[in-house]
Amino acid sequence: MNWISEVVRPRIKTLFKRESPENLWIKCPDSGQMVFHKDVEANAYVIPGSEHHMRVTAPERLRLTFDEGKWVDVALPEAPVDPLKFRDEKRYLDRLKDARAKTGAQDAFKVGYGRVKGLAMTVAAQDFHFMGGSLGMAAGEAFIKGAETALEKKTPYVVFAASGGARMQEGILSLMQLPRTTVAVRRLRAAGLPYFVILTNPTTGGVTASYAMLGDIHIAEPGALIGFAGPRVIEQTIREKLPDGFQRAEYLKDHGMVDMVVHRRDIPETLARLGRLLTKQPALPAEVTAPAAAPQPVTETV
Repeated sequence: MNWISEVVRPRIKTLFKRESPENLWIKCPDSGQMVFHKDVEANAYVIPGSEHHMRVTAPERLRLTFDEGKWVDVALPEAPVDPLKFRDEKRYLDRLKDARAKTGAQDAFKVGYGRVKGLAMTVAAQDFHFMGGSLGMAAGEAFIKGAETALEKKTPYVVFAASGGARMQEGILSLMQLPRTTVAVRRLRAAGLPYFVILTNPTTGGVTASYAMLGDIHIAEPGALIGFAGPRVIEQTIREKLPDGFQRAEYLKDHGMVDMVVHRRDIPETLARLGRLLTKQPALPAEVTAPAAAPQPVTETV
């Protein structure tokens, strides 16, 4: 009998056990290299070296965009929950409960009002971590509330799109959000307020078929997948091999579907420059401040 393994095993295991966070290291999807989490976080969640842009949560997106990571939360209206009493492998209510517990958010949108490089802006961020950023009634209401806030504050409206499309559990009610959000964009245009869309990875389905492609200027993050149907579905339909990089941000820019591809760290300055240009405000000051290193608690609402 091995006295170490059989007699004092529990004590030995406790003595040499090391606790380490599960997210201490991040594996780059492009290169496969392991990168220290803190290095990725300090680089705005972009992998150093490969420049792969990781997905970020909606609160983190707002922190990276607003000056000093501070903003005022816009209170979002409530929407009916599970009006169709939908159930597939599990109840829709249970899926919502799981998503809310996992993300700490009520739905896929978060809207904030603040300053981006000194310019007042209303910013909405779609969170792919919440049921794939799917567009349902709550997300549609949030988008419209963001547009109404921009109209009230007379600011540019910025939307970070990240979605797999409309939420199937809400059926036709989710598809009705496409014309509703389109009307909200038309109201912004009628008021002469700029509407900027930042296309992140991925932006697909009904979101691409509505507000994600109605911006005055479309900005994409490098490598973002942007389209309606996925490449595999298209290849099976047309029975042809698609070109390399098809539906990626750089390919779409070369073919006129995207105005510019901008690195994540340069997006706030780009938004401020474009916002000042389209609202005929003075040019961006020479010295600009970077976002704060840590998120700030937000208690105010409008």
